Amino acid sequence: MIVALDGTSLPDRALIGGKAWSIARMMSLGLPVPPAFVVTTKACNAYLESGALPPGLIDQLHTAMARLEAATGRSFGNGERPLLVSVRSGAAISMPGMMDTVLNLGISPATEAALGSECGDPAFAADVHRRFRELYASIVVNADPAAVDPAEHLVEAIKAVFDSWNSRRARRYRSHHGIADDLGTAVTIQAMVFGNLDDLSGTGVLFSRNPLTGEPLPYGEFLARAQGEDVVSGKFNPDGLDAMHRLVPDAHDALLEAARVLERENAEMQDIEFTVERGKLFLLQSRTGKRAPAAAVRIAVDMCRDGLIDRDTALGRVTAEQAHLLLAPRLADGAADRATLLASGEAACPGVGVGLAVGDSDTAEARARAGEDAILVRPTTSPEDVHGMICAKAVVTETGGATSHAAVVSRALGKPCVVSCGAGVLDTLKGRLITVDGASGRIFDGRLDVVAPDEHSDPWLSQLSEWARTAVPQASPGDGLPALLAAIHGVEIDQETV
Repeated sequence: MIVALDGTSLPDRALIGGKAWSIARMMSLGLPVPPAFVVTTKACNAYLESGALPPGLIDQLHTAMARLEAATGRSFGNGERPLLVSVRSGAAISMPGMMDTVLNLGISPATEAALGSECGDPAFAADVHRRFRELYASIVVNADPAAVDPAEHLVEAIKAVFDSWNSRRARRYRSHHGIADDLGTAVTIQAMVFGNLDDLSGTGVLFSRNPLTGEPLPYGEFLARAQGEDVVSGKFNPDGLDAMHRLVPDAHDALLEAARVLERENAEMQDIEFTVERGKLFLLQSRTGKRAPAAAVRIAVDMCRDGLIDRDTALGRVTAEQAHLLLAPRLADGAADRATLLASGEAACPGVGVGLAVGDSDTAEARARAGEDAILVRPTTSPEDVHGMICAKAVVTETGGATSHAAVVSRALGKPCVVSCGAGVLDTLKGRLITVDGASGRIFDGRLDVVAPDEHSDPWLSQLSEWARTAVPQASPGDGLPALLAAIHGVEIDQETV
């Protein structure tokens, strides 16, 4: 029920989940990864079926924590060099932001004092304790983080992550993407490294290629003196990778080299979560990156041309739905010039969405059920907004960057998205009929004119269409790329969308 992660083997992804599998994979490649172990999906399914942790799991947990203590030279819950851990979900199929995570577990009044003494910064230790209390209380039902010891915190956090598999947001995400409900989630327990430790520390997310356009250049964000939740939550506006290069150039160069290694080894665009502690790089996770439809096409074609994948694989990586979204209407030439600009921000997913701006996900869902078009406008989004994001024609947020929850989930859904529009945008837009241009990051008043693009006008789209037509020789001359891909993938597609 518990598997050690040391890089000597790659256990079944279905058993340990994608996050733990990526940790083992990165370790096997000699990349810098904090020590970790994983509670398996088998344990999760047993817990969800019975409502209790399976027999023997607690004993295995104590043994695994002892190994983690030995690997780090730290003590969990006590000692002069306390061990803190992250407790993170990880299903076999990536579901970014859908399940729960607890960071800094192992902190207590006693370990806070020890941590502050060790690093010489009591304020840092107090900040770590605050972060833990807030996150733990928000995730563990009826939690009182001051009332139990770190060992009990760990058990309750594991249960909370297991429970989050059946949360409303996770169920809606699986339903939308056709992911089976019986897979379960693994739980990865990993030694903490601290991006909020000092001025040479920070955290970020790197994509090995641009997830909006597919351009083969690294794309990412970095936030100094921060932890990972600060970036993905969208509550802060991070800097670009150039800020990381200025602050910690050696860690920046090591990150780019790791991205090259991981993309080559996996033959896929990578989404890498990382932390820098006192100038040293640590990789926390690497997974196949969610991408906008245009990026999906370009990455598939470029990787095929570069010999990383074959044509069949390239065609398999672009869905009929992505092709349809890519061929969906865009703003007509000159339409924006004649329109009233209401707000602008950072383009997070291309496309055009038109609808009534609403300020909460339940309203977006209700309007969609009534046959109306809605745009979801939020200060930032969280996993609790997924049902509204699925129903909305576009997503707009006041804060957050291109690797925030809103941006990543919108790209997974193929929804136009603009983030970091500034405080007060929700009040400005709410109740208006607006047009969101996810490619330029602009929001306009009213309904703007749109035109349908030509699949032969884009060189990557045209190339993919040519390969698809060759792969489906029985196709009629009038079949477009969405229909061809649907035939290749063996799925049905609404002919009105082809």
